Amino acid sequence: MTWPSRSHGAGSLTEADAGKEVTVCGWVDRNRNLGGLGFMDVRDHTGLLQVVFEPQTQPEASKLGARLRSEWVVCVRGQLRLRKDPNPKMATGAVELLASEVVVLNTVSRPLPFPVSDAEEKEQAREEVRLRHRVLDLRRPVMASNLRMRHRLVRCMRRFLEDEHGFVEVETPMLTRSTPEGARDYLVPSRLQAGEWYALPQSPQLFKQMLMVAGYDRYYQVARCFRDEDLRADRQPEFTQLDMELAFTDADGIMGLMEQLIARCFSEVLGVQVPLPLPRMTYADAMAKYGSDKPDLRYGLEFVDAIRLPQGGRVSNSRLKPPKGDVVNEAIAAGAAGLAFMRVQAGGAVDAAKPIREGLDEQQLAALLAAAQAEEGDLLLFAAGPAPVVNKALDRVRQYLAKDLNLIDTTAHNLLWVTDWPMFEFNEEEQRLEALHHPFTAPNPQDYEAAGGDLRNARAVAYDMVYNGVEIGGGSLRIYRRDVQQKVFDAIGLSHEEAEAKFGYLLDCFELGAPPHGGIAFGLDRLAMLFAGAPSIPVANAQLSELHVAVVRGQAAAGDGAAAEHDFW
Repeated sequence: MTWPSRSHGAGSLTEADAGKEVTVCGWVDRNRNLGGLGFMDVRDHTGLLQVVFEPQTQPEASKLGARLRSEWVVCVRGQLRLRKDPNPKMATGAVELLASEVVVLNTVSRPLPFPVSDAEEKEQAREEVRLRHRVLDLRRPVMASNLRMRHRLVRCMRRFLEDEHGFVEVETPMLTRSTPEGARDYLVPSRLQAGEWYALPQSPQLFKQMLMVAGYDRYYQVARCFRDEDLRADRQPEFTQLDMELAFTDADGIMGLMEQLIARCFSEVLGVQVPLPLPRMTYADAMAKYGSDKPDLRYGLEFVDAIRLPQGGRVSNSRLKPPKGDVVNEAIAAGAAGLAFMRVQAGGAVDAAKPIREGLDEQQLAALLAAAQAEEGDLLLFAAGPAPVVNKALDRVRQYLAKDLNLIDTTAHNLLWVTDWPMFEFNEEEQRLEALHHPFTAPNPQDYEAAGGDLRNARAVAYDMVYNGVEIGGGSLRIYRRDVQQKVFDAIGLSHEEAEAKFGYLLDCFELGAPPHGGIAFGLDRLAMLFAGAPSIPVANAQLSELHVAVVRGQAAAGDGAAAEHDFW
């Protein structure tokens, strides 16, 4: 075994280095023989470099070079020279390394499950195969590029917050107690306190509020968080968020600072200039116009009681009728009973099913067409039922049609704030109110005062940042008075005794001079996914799998000794 040192990164060499003796180390990207000359590309974290083997001048190196195979680990020494036929597609395409010595540091002893080299990849392997062999997947150039992009993103955030705005990074505990954050906790048994359990944090929410009381009024953390919930392309059980909290700042101050942060990230990482200030839309308007609290504004299809699709002939009637219609099935999948439709003809006439025609008198029909701003040739789509069901169904249909009809400008970067969220939503299963954001969100002072302290119908001072139809960050002003916090607990059915048992330490802090404060958190994994243009979080982040399944081959059982110590088997 040897541990050689390289003189240069494979992808860092330029014409200015021609004539130098160079040592590079890395993996064999591909190896080929052309007319007696051997050519090999060596790959490391900096990029690719072409290596040339000349049997006439370096017979030993050439003989060994002919044996090299993809992904073998090598050290190559030689003289760098200018290429006779430069390759403009490679960053190092103007130079090549004439090999005088090759050392094989390691080989590949079994067939590769998929190609690592971009040059050899004809069809991308399935995600489950890539996750099972995650180390090879992370070695692929596209993955290396994505992870370095994520690094630049985090570095940009840190520099902005620390160097320009005086934020202090504080690490909060990982072993804490279970709190109502909206998802199930991951639990860790306590060995020293038999029968007791720690919870892994879903967010540092309570700790960062305590830091505000402690006087650290500009806090941030790149925080690891855990939620025991079903996997989705944009959601993982273990995730990272950029978490921030500020004291003595109102909502406009926090939102303005966050706009500057995100605009800086777009500029430095993607080279995209984001116009500021970002547009704002209330939660009520977002639901009324798009049926979604995270609307994608890169395309139209805004609706008022119905989706209006110009040139509606692009969607045939068969696609709107169950059971085989793909469009209506999107509405059904979202919980609607079906999808009604109407085609607008010349002179305000409509073509619709008989129940729709007979159910609307002329005045109602005219009002509907006017509200939808319908024109000849338009297709109007409706759903009926409770507002949450209708909104969900029409939102899903809107997104489906936008993709199906190629209405989305994939080069656009659309950001906005969604503000003025309701404090609560009704949980039908448990027949009670629950916090829409979390129970520490401050109520709108005007609503609070107008209702005499009754918070059930109040708006929250909450704000989410949405990028191309995806929520990338959410925050709010926080409650900092015990009496107001208790009223929120009362509204969600948490008794004084339960509140004291679960949150007594925070409530006590509110009696020790808690300052007005607020904050926000950005999902780093999700943001990195979107910046990379990746279809799912693992494609842009370093998770070795779903909670590292690829490494441990599943959720490994604890050893007998560890299980016995905890006495829960």
